[in-house]
Amino acid sequence: MQQTIFERQPPEESVIVESLAGSINKPFWIDDVGPQPVFPALQGEVSAELAIVGGGFLGLWTAILAKERNPATSVVLLEGSTVGWAASGRNGGFCEASLTHGQQIAERRWPEEAELLEQLGLKNLDEIEATVNRYGIDCDFERTGVLSVAVEPHHDQQLRGEGYMTAEQIRAEVDSPTFLSGEWDRHGTAMLHPGKLAMGLKRVAIELGVRIFEHSRATGLKAAGKGMRVNTENGHVLAARVVLATNAFPALLKRYRLHTVPIYDYVLMTEPLSDAQLASIGWKNRQGIADMGNQFHYYRITKSNRILFGGWDAIYNFGRNIDPKNEERGQSFRDLASHFFTTFPQLAGLRFSHRWAGVIDTSTRLCAFFGQAYGGKVAHAAGFTGLGVGATRFAANVLLDKTWQLDTERTRLQMVREMPLPFPPEPLTFASIRAAQWSLKKADRNGGKRNLLLRAMDAAGLGFDS
Repeated sequence: MQQTIFERQPPEESVIVESLAGSINKPFWIDDVGPQPVFPALQGEVSAELAIVGGGFLGLWTAILAKERNPATSVVLLEGSTVGWAASGRNGGFCEASLTHGQQIAERRWPEEAELLEQLGLKNLDEIEATVNRYGIDCDFERTGVLSVAVEPHHDQQLRGEGYMTAEQIRAEVDSPTFLSGEWDRHGTAMLHPGKLAMGLKRVAIELGVRIFEHSRATGLKAAGKGMRVNTENGHVLAARVVLATNAFPALLKRYRLHTVPIYDYVLMTEPLSDAQLASIGWKNRQGIADMGNQFHYYRITKSNRILFGGWDAIYNFGRNIDPKNEERGQSFRDLASHFFTTFPQLAGLRFSHRWAGVIDTSTRLCAFFGQAYGGKVAHAAGFTGLGVGATRFAANVLLDKTWQLDTERTRLQMVREMPLPFPPEPLTFASIRAAQWSLKKADRNGGKRNLLLRAMDAAGLGFDS
């Protein structure tokens, strides 16, 4: 079985060790926005028409859109830690139009809706850009698109068609000896600073009248009269409607706890490149980049000319374990550093300033799903599988439609009405994910050929990759 290019052409060990020396284990985006004012924890009882549990992108978008629809709506948002600290402050900053983790999933799962889903996704991205401009949110928004790059011969065969870029053409955009060919989707992705976006959305929510309580973890949910009661450790919210936006963390609605698994993703951020280093790679159009392996890398350049490099490992810990200890995994960071200098050998000597990890809420269909409970008064969404920067805004509109019992183009979508298959209980989840990951690695080393397990998963509409 052949090795991948990252195994065939590793850099010297000293290059890896020196590049990681001095890096801090902290998300760059959160570090970059600096200390933020902390909102008080909820004490006692408050009332609202809408209570939102979760202060990431999904919760923030839901709050803002609710106030934009009807400024008189009273909205309370509960966050267990601080706004934007989890997935919303730890991702790569790829704001994609796709609502379904790529058009292929839409065409395979919902062929009759695939074109509409693509249109709705592009409209959603346009509306995100318009919102950023309207409220003056400085989040380094750049609609530069994304390059898909072939780094193995079988990737090149998959790309051949309309939009195909030869090795010479793709390396004229970004110069890496690993690039065999590529494709540039110019309109479907924007690059942004997720920490600045989260803080900007928080500011807008406050200006619109949303009440935010931090360090107020929701501990329970139950019916109360005609509405709902959301309990926290030191208080509770009485609300007519509730939106649950906790993503990878255990859902307050137990029926949905098997529908996602927390997958740890690992990321490196370099120090700023010098003019000479930047000239050595080009990248003048500042696109996002993703290679085409099952174990893939994603990378982009920031406004300050740092390079973010993440992906490859997708680590599931037994029992759906979420623990800060899982964020320090030396082998994953060493592998990423090695792969970075295989991709850009001309940058040997560059150091990484930050390393971090975060949890992705993976669903079996690789994109968000939607649920309701308590006669429609509670709405839930999760399972974004790494594509939440853009798709959370669309999901927020779906959740508001559902909680107000509106019949809309969004709520009629088969994608919105269907539930994905849940993951099995332990130890079956751990065993099945390990088997799938082993098979995906084998396929990457075997010309892309998928074994019986992967073919069965494809036939069942189940997805899993890095």
